[in-house]
Amino acid sequence: MKIQEEIEFTTADSIVKELVQAGVEAAFGIVSIHNMPIYDAILREGSIKLICSRGESGAVNMADGYARATGKLGVVITSTGTGAGNAAGSLVEAWAAGVPLLHLTGEVASSYLGTGKGYIHECKDQLSMMSGACKNAVRLRNPDQTAAVVRKAIQEALTAPTGPVTLEIPIDYQSVIIEDLSLEGLRTSPTETNSMPIIPELAVQKMVSASRPVIWAGGGVISANASKELQKLAEILGAAVITSQSGKGSIPENHEQCIGHFAAYETTKEFLRNADLLISVGVRFRGNETSNWKVPVPQEHIAIDADWQAINRNYKATLGLVGDAKDMLAAIIQKLEERSVHAEPSYLQEVLSLRNEVRAQLRETLGPYEQFVDGMREILPEDTILVRDVTVQANVWGSRLFEISEPRTSIHASGGGIGQGLPTAIGAQMGCQDKTVVLMAGDGGFMVNVGEMVTAAEENLPVIIVLFDDSGYGVLRNIQTAAYGRQVAVDLLSPDFVKLAESMHFDAVRIGSGDEFISELKKAKERRKPSMIVVDMEAVGPMAKPFGGPPGAAEAFKPKKL
Repeated sequence: MKIQEEIEFTTADSIVKELVQAGVEAAFGIVSIHNMPIYDAILREGSIKLICSRGESGAVNMADGYARATGKLGVVITSTGTGAGNAAGSLVEAWAAGVPLLHLTGEVASSYLGTGKGYIHECKDQLSMMSGACKNAVRLRNPDQTAAVVRKAIQEALTAPTGPVTLEIPIDYQSVIIEDLSLEGLRTSPTETNSMPIIPELAVQKMVSASRPVIWAGGGVISANASKELQKLAEILGAAVITSQSGKGSIPENHEQCIGHFAAYETTKEFLRNADLLISVGVRFRGNETSNWKVPVPQEHIAIDADWQAINRNYKATLGLVGDAKDMLAAIIQKLEERSVHAEPSYLQEVLSLRNEVRAQLRETLGPYEQFVDGMREILPEDTILVRDVTVQANVWGSRLFEISEPRTSIHASGGGIGQGLPTAIGAQMGCQDKTVVLMAGDGGFMVNVGEMVTAAEENLPVIIVLFDDSGYGVLRNIQTAAYGRQVAVDLLSPDFVKLAESMHFDAVRIGSGDEFISELKKAKERRKPSMIVVDMEAVGPMAKPFGGPPGAAEAFKPKKL
């Protein structure tokens, strides 16, 4: 509800006006003496929902999860200095994942900037700190330019390659009375010319002549809403489809041509050695997903990306196509439909065999946890949003065997930092309140942002937490064992997570078997209240084969000569 009150129009009002103009419906953060005018302006305007986190780090993750799940701009508001610093780590994650996010932070009063006088919350060089964590960081230097600066920051966050943008507003500027500027951008009249990208004939010829094509789909496909086009291209060419972690859901993972997130498996590597064309679409080719770039790719490589600098960043391309993935794929499909292109049945059978083989190989390692993944997929709705923190079970099977059918229903920590899963899941649930949101987390990482459980309860969000408790950092334990044959600093004293969750207004239970897990997951799904299932991993038992970390991880830590 808007508060009707005669009040002068201020910089803070201009900021909120631009947020509303951009379609912002929710903002996450913590109120502070360095952002109170902005909070008050949001309250008076009345249309933006404020979600109050318990920490700045969690607030950024919430805005991040909200943006990934909805495709909308994420907005987070933090304090100055320490508050902005607390946000920095989570902003790095948003940058790594290419999430469109606007970070509004206060600054010390303009006359004290750079003086080192000790103004409250002062930071030596906050703008540089934010610049290092974000796509870009800017400071408002003239209150009369507020509308233009905010509009530009929003556009930059949403422009490919998308990412977080920090806007600093000195506290004395936030309450400055300014003119209520009506800001309009130049709009060009539509023309009758076809705006579809021009695809080089060479690219079309390479695709038509390929007998063993592979598509590698990344998060850029999902950002561009190009999943339907990607699937159609795969079906026209009869191509195998590998996905990155961020690309999960770019093609339904039950599709017979979808290999999925198995690029670093030896069987997939051998398959790639025999491929004659790679078409990569919006892929970063991260080190931990390619065995530090040891996964082989065909000599012929058509790279499609919205970022000019993505071409040749990790794998050489013989042809680079820079532009929006949806437009590019639509134009390619149009060209191919004018040709005689037929999928080769024997190759399609080989793709299906590879798809089945890598899944069977992984299932053999799971032991009792095979019942967990099958139970989750059977019980949870098809459009469940699965959020994965960095933990053994998420890394091993949550990111591979829990099949994703729709874009924006798979979220993970792209930068690899632990503890961000809980607030990210809260943000996703806030943006998609009618959907089921499930978080897979480990006890070590979960404690990083455990206070945000209260935020979920306060908003009555029916998020389901599946907490795998092995009293330590399981991934690091296994890497240390494989690399050194010993362990250090990885064993942790766990709290009573059930009592902890209940004190945070969650329904909670501890289970020790697959049957118990399935029973409790059904109850959690049906009750639509904040819920936690604590998995006693000692009681459940070990996996059939220990997880030694991402491919090549243990080897990288062994002593060696440069």
